[in-house]
Amino acid sequence: MLGLSQLRSFVAVEQMGSFTLAAERLGLGQSTVSQHIQRLETALGRKLLARDTHKVMLTGDGEALLSHARAMLSIEGQVQSLFKSHSLRGSLRLGVSEDFVTSQLPAVLEDFVRSHPSVDLELTVALSGVLYEMQDNGEIDLVLAKRRLGDARGKLVYREPLVWLARDPERVLASGPLPLIAFPPPSVTRVIALEALGRNGVPWRIVCTCGSLSGLTAAARAGMGVLVQPRSMAPSGLKEIAAGKLPALEDVEFVLVPRKGADQALVSALSDDILQKVRGLKSA
Repeated sequence: MLGLSQLRSFVAVEQMGSFTLAAERLGLGQSTVSQHIQRLETALGRKLLARDTHKVMLTGDGEALLSHARAMLSIEGQVQSLFKSHSLRGSLRLGVSEDFVTSQLPAVLEDFVRSHPSVDLELTVALSGVLYEMQDNGEIDLVLAKRRLGDARGKLVYREPLVWLARDPERVLASGPLPLIAFPPPSVTRVIALEALGRNGVPWRIVCTCGSLSGLTAAARAGMGVLVQPRSMAPSGLKEIAAGKLPALEDVEFVLVPRKGADQALVSALSDDILQKVRGLKSA
């Protein structure tokens, strides 16, 4: 028999890439999560996880188990929802900024979807400015996006420093007008970067504009220029440009902004889940 608590720990470790972060997310001790994994491996007679110096990864047998583990936990959520006297039902339209999606969204949403199977979640991914415009038009119920310092909208989730990134910083900095890789307007990071360069008289030119972070990352990894991103969301293969080489960038804040008139029970449930998980990850 496979224990659901063991499978829950297994899925959490896969999502977070760390026993410590998985334990934080589940509200358990790290030793408890380790015991769950050991018992699961003993029950199956297979090694499910492998560790290197940076991260915990799935073995081939772990990969084979993962989809089944998620399916079993999903069935558990459906059964619990069926017999809850006040289970959430309805639909909720969530808008999430492009850069947050590739870094933290799967871990944030998976438990909510599993715990509330009767909620239809519609996801929109776009630039923060676009999401706010769509919300103003009544198209999105809850926005998780960036705001500039001093902007009062929404509830603060966390504050994050912006950094300059490049594949080869020295070569890029020596190439004349600074080659920039940026989201199109209305991008918060684009505006902050251009204002910083303008205040300090640094010449620049846009060499790549793309609404997809994967496209911007590909351009930066190809050595085309400099990319600005929140520090914790810096793509692999890029180096942070040392302080003093380029003007300092102001921090950004990630916030949750509900739409007036949206289903408050659904908005509150998802907002609370996001706040708990994201702040837990940041403090771990």
